[in-house]
Amino acid sequence: MMRMRTKSDILSPQMNGGGGGGGGGGGDRGGGGREKEWELRPGGMLVQKRTDVDENRAPPPTIRVRVKYGSIYHEIHISLQATFGDLKKMLSGPTGLHHQDQKLFYKDKERDSKAFLDTSGVKDKSKLVLQEDPISQEKRYLEMRKNAKMEKAAKFISEISLEVDRLAGQVSAIESVISKGGKVDEKIVGNLVELLMNQLIKLDGIFVDGDVKLQRKMQVIRVQKYVETLDVLKVKNSAPTTNGSVSNDNVPSPVQPERYSNGSGSSPVQKQEARHSTGNSLIDSPKQPSRHSASGAAVVITTQWETFDSAPSTSTKQPSFTWDLL
Repeated sequence: MMRMRTKSDILSPQMNGGGGGGGGGGGDRGGGGREKEWELRPGGMLVQKRTDVDENRAPPPTIRVRVKYGSIYHEIHISLQATFGDLKKMLSGPTGLHHQDQKLFYKDKERDSKAFLDTSGVKDKSKLVLQEDPISQEKRYLEMRKNAKMEKAAKFISEISLEVDRLAGQVSAIESVISKGGKVDEKIVGNLVELLMNQLIKLDGIFVDGDVKLQRKMQVIRVQKYVETLDVLKVKNSAPTTNGSVSNDNVPSPVQPERYSNGSGSSPVQKQEARHSTGNSLIDSPKQPSRHSASGAAVVITTQWETFDSAPSTSTKQPSFTWDLL
């Protein structure tokens, strides 16, 4: 605490009073020149110290109000400087109504929960009327149902997360075995994928908002990641193991010429190629040596094909007949 004196406080009675007035007058003015005490507040502001009179001020009086709910009157003792919201909380016990479902009327006017009793004119033995607010009650029920749904969804997602953690351990074990060159039964991998997909279906059936929706989205991404990992491991697990050489089963064998009953090694394909080559040679060479037929006449084979024009049309004269009509 810090005490300071001002010039007005330490001036003599003569200076304050101005002139040589009577002793009584100077004494009256001098009595008002007592020292004032100051104190420094934590914020750095210097203010006049509060006296004991201010600290020992009497508390606000307690009043008694009568509240009518239906056909019953309830007497409530409450502070005069309390709010209507405080009065509603005190009425929750005897009336059984939630304080958010209440409407208080004073002088035929609904009062806000934040309004004070003294500023609204409420005095001792004042009468108020309490009514139930169905709209507020319905809103509160909807909010309660929403909160209950959110809590249920959060609990369900937590259970799914624990199950996914358990399955994630199996995925890691399978991945370590396959990465070292080992083999895992395909049924085990398939069953694990099916279990993860079941958890994904459960997550898709949850419809929530807010933070719970974000948790659901994180779990969906997590499950999808594990499923993709298992798909890659399934491909690696089904691939054959190679030691640097390719197996003979995968290499196609060269076509071997077939031996026929006549002992010739030529195949029908080779014969067909020979025929094509013979035909091409006949077309390319216009002149071919003559061959002799069985009768001994020379037969010339050529590719110079003759073109025949269409025969000219010969007009024939139709004979005329004379008919005798009988």
